[in-house]
Amino acid sequence: MNSLDIANVQNSQRGDVFIIASGPSAREFPLMQYSHIPMLALNGSVRLFDEAGISPFFYMCDDGSFVRNRLPLLLRAVEISQNLALSPGVIDNLLRLQERALDDVGIYRFERVNRPGENKPALSDRCFAWRARQDSDMECHFSLLRQKPNRIGFCRNLAKGYFSGRTIPYAGIQLAYHLGFSRVFLVGVDLDSSLGRFYEQGADAVPSRLDGDYFDYILPCFQLMARRVVGEHFAVYNLSPNSRLPADLIPKIGIDQLDGLLVNS
Repeated sequence: MNSLDIANVQNSQRGDVFIIASGPSAREFPLMQYSHIPMLALNGSVRLFDEAGISPFFYMCDDGSFVRNRLPLLLRAVEISQNLALSPGVIDNLLRLQERALDDVGIYRFERVNRPGENKPALSDRCFAWRARQDSDMECHFSLLRQKPNRIGFCRNLAKGYFSGRTIPYAGIQLAYHLGFSRVFLVGVDLDSSLGRFYEQGADAVPSRLDGDYFDYILPCFQLMARRVVGEHFAVYNLSPNSRLPADLIPKIGIDQLDGLLVNS
């Protein structure tokens, strides 16, 4: 495995990017029609790329359990993706199952904010959140009374880590910002565990924690992003018509509106 420094690709891109997640609405998106625009594949959404014969610009996975439950999909992502961003847990689990899977493969390793490193202990959530408030690369809530608010944030520089938001599309948006894209279009970000993932059915489906995390982490993170990150130089649109995310938070658009935005960009 060749470890690549994610700092080296900061602000290397510009313009539009699609983030393709695994909600069932992703199946309705005409992937080929927009394949000339950079796309980030997340977790199991790589199946759409494989079926369409498209190589995603980046493949991103931060869920160690995904490796155990969907190993063939992850191995396929390694084969077809132009760039790979994998968390340490994903890398470790993959190499335990397939020790040669990453031979001669370049990997951008990324991990959550405030993780311990060599000679660098992790801070308490409160202490980290207090320091993050002084860092222009980060937006973060802060509370002395409760732990959860201190885990709500957004990082513009993935060399410093990312806030998980308890859903991989949120990490994908931080990667898009880090890379320099100015307009993000979300596909398959339905965030409804009752609908499942587009590539799973019946007994094959892996349980989701979306419902348990939505109000405590997912929604607050998107609210923070909408208030403090989205603006004149960075926009996020949602192409999932039935997404759980409110339209007044992340605007929902259809294909016609998407085409109008792309034509006028």
